[in-house]
Amino acid sequence: MNRDLENIKIRIEQSYVLNSSEKEILLNSIKAVDKEFTIVEFKLERTEKVKRTTSVLLEETIDELEKKRADVEQANAALKKSLEELKSTQAQLIQSEKMASLGELTAGIAHEIQNPLNFVNNFSEVNRELIDELKDAITSSDQEEIQLILKDLTENEDKIKHHGKRAEVIVKGMLQHSRTSQGEKEPTDINVLADEYLRLAYHGLRAKDKSFNADFKCDFDESLPKINVIPQDIGRVLLNLINNAFYAVSSKASAMEDSKYKPEVLISTRVSLSGGINGKKRIEILIKDNGPGIPDEIKDKIFQPFFTTKPTGSGTGLGLSLSYDIIKAHGGEIKLESHHVEEKEKAGTEFIISIPFN
Repeated sequence: MNRDLENIKIRIEQSYVLNSSEKEILLNSIKAVDKEFTIVEFKLERTEKVKRTTSVLLEETIDELEKKRADVEQANAALKKSLEELKSTQAQLIQSEKMASLGELTAGIAHEIQNPLNFVNNFSEVNRELIDELKDAITSSDQEEIQLILKDLTENEDKIKHHGKRAEVIVKGMLQHSRTSQGEKEPTDINVLADEYLRLAYHGLRAKDKSFNADFKCDFDESLPKINVIPQDIGRVLLNLINNAFYAVSSKASAMEDSKYKPEVLISTRVSLSGGINGKKRIEILIKDNGPGIPDEIKDKIFQPFFTTKPTGSGTGLGLSLSYDIIKAHGGEIKLESHHVEEKEKAGTEFIISIPFN
């Protein structure tokens, strides 16, 4: 019992003033108060223990949180480094894909550039002969002959200039294709771009495999307006899809050597005035082949990075993924329609590129 309460209890018991009943009441009250004091002391003691325990736990928690914060900072630094390495690797892969497609273009470019160079060489040779004739005509003072020769020389120089410009355009296109895009859009004739890359892709494949042959056809909407795009990027998409189409019909032709199968690739353009992307009109580029088609089970995978059905070494698996990203960056979309059926003559694949314009 509390010391003070004990003293009070003794005085009550020794008191001569209080009778027995009053003493009993007071002593019971003191016992009740003592009990309450005991409970309070117990609670205070328990609270103190909890306080000490909580303080220890709090210190341990702070230490643990500090350690975790350090671990998180370290993990963030590692993630940041990994992200930078990933971006660097992605840039390298994209550049590798560009250079791979440039390699596919090289043979086609060589074929395409040879034609205007042949014209330049031939007309230059003809002009050398005409110059010799001009000298003779000047010596003989034959004015009529002089005028005729000068006219021929002028016409031939115009042709040399024309074919020189043609070679310049091809080289410019090659350089645009190989360099990193600066994201600068410019008014572009999609029909000209599609025709250019169709022929380059075809001649490139022919240069690599002389046994390959396929019909390719164009059905261009001549009313197509020029639209603002990054031409080398759109050209890269066209090249990828056209190469895939030629690869598909070539594979099918190899598997059906004894059949009457005629490989064919068709590229067409049109303007769609209804149901446009975000309410806008759009230009559509359709690239269709009569190859084996794409099985249903892989249609959802073809735009995934690194997914390819080609043999190892024949493709990076980035072509369609990059093409999807390029068209998306132009506010457009790529759709696939493919039929992989038992009746092989009805099989085929068609990619539809939609690019909105005002």
